[in-house]
Amino acid sequence: MAVLECETMNIVDVIRKKRDGGTLTREEIQYWISGTVSGAIPDYQVSALLMALFLRGMNDEEAATLTDVMAHSGSMFTPDDLGGYTVDKHSTGGVGDKTTLVLIPLLAAAGLKVGKLSGRALGHTGGTIDKLESIPGFHTNLERPRFLELVRKTGLALADHTADMVPADRILYELRDVTATVDSLPLIVASIMSKKIAGGAQAIVIDVKTGSGAFLPRLEDSRRLAQALVAIGSALGRKMAAVISDMSQPLGRTVGNALEVREAIDTLRGRGPDDLAALCCELGAELLVFSGKAEDRASAAAALGKLLENGAALAKFRELVAHQGGDVRVVDDPRLLPQAARRVEVRARSAGAVRRLDALSVGRAANLLGAGRTKKEDAIDPAVGVEIAKKIGDAVEKAETLAIVHVNDEANLAEALRMVESAYDLDSSGARHAPPPLIVERILGASQA
Repeated sequence: MAVLECETMNIVDVIRKKRDGGTLTREEIQYWISGTVSGAIPDYQVSALLMALFLRGMNDEEAATLTDVMAHSGSMFTPDDLGGYTVDKHSTGGVGDKTTLVLIPLLAAAGLKVGKLSGRALGHTGGTIDKLESIPGFHTNLERPRFLELVRKTGLALADHTADMVPADRILYELRDVTATVDSLPLIVASIMSKKIAGGAQAIVIDVKTGSGAFLPRLEDSRRLAQALVAIGSALGRKMAAVISDMSQPLGRTVGNALEVREAIDTLRGRGPDDLAALCCELGAELLVFSGKAEDRASAAAALGKLLENGAALAKFRELVAHQGGDVRVVDDPRLLPQAARRVEVRARSAGAVRRLDALSVGRAANLLGAGRTKKEDAIDPAVGVEIAKKIGDAVEKAETLAIVHVNDEANLAEALRMVESAYDLDSSGARHAPPPLIVERILGASQA
């Protein structure tokens, strides 16, 4: 991004304007973002403006402008770069959320092009890049020409974010993290959507999680975020849909990097957990309809289900692993993935039915074992995690296995076991407990509703 020169503009005036509740113009936002990326505006003044934005907010036009300017702060992909009509998905993160590993090859098998840039784990939610790197030899650091070549020729590539794409987001997020301004809706939306816009996708589906293991546990907050993401993406010319999905309990039955890759492979074989397969088909259906490859959501979801059953999606995953340097033998034999030295069962102290399974407690337990990070520089153990044997609604006998903890370093084992056990609430009354609905709400852009 070229430094925007403006003799009549001063960052102090911009800060004051927003502090006093004013609306920033495109020129003012461009001046701010350009100066942030170039270093012409010092961190303390950028932080001051972030706090003003946090306290005063932004209207829809400001938020759309900020998103657009941030997207253009570095290199970008265009549909021509990617070889045609491209789609993308984003998840706000959850416990056991391995949908990208299934959905991206599934979409490619359906004939769509997907050039996906993903992130790493931080906190109790997993990161797609860490999961992929548990496959021996898998390369997530792709040079731009190789990334584009794979999307054009094979329909899919999955790589880590590069430093030259949306540098404004990296700088702003680091400052938000240390200035208590992370929880600002327009800043969250701009962070997410600027990367989607820079990635070149023409149709985007957002999986917004809600429940204890979600970034935003309360449904009303998840709804506000979903609505804002759809509105901003639509304003910038993308076809948009958001699905609010349940994260009160973990998705699928595994939490941990290699464990989740194994489960994703099972799902691509047509024999994975029902909730994971169903969510992937529901998310993918939105994009098939947007692309014109299906007339309605129901027929699109059914078509995607067949691609899981007939092996077409698994073949695309094998292609992805092979082209990005991974050991393709893991596709046929997931036992070649990293495995923990020890497995410890968590058993029920009494009989009953699972009334609650707290996703946050399970995610934190997996983190304690080494499956995630609390700081960016933390190392991850790809083999460890938690395997879920019983979920909400399941009947349980006394001493029956609720979950299995996969562990290498036993320093935090006792605490992790306590957390997993406390995640379960069993009802011994004999009452039936249905699992929560997987799809809570759908939100479409105005032109698609």
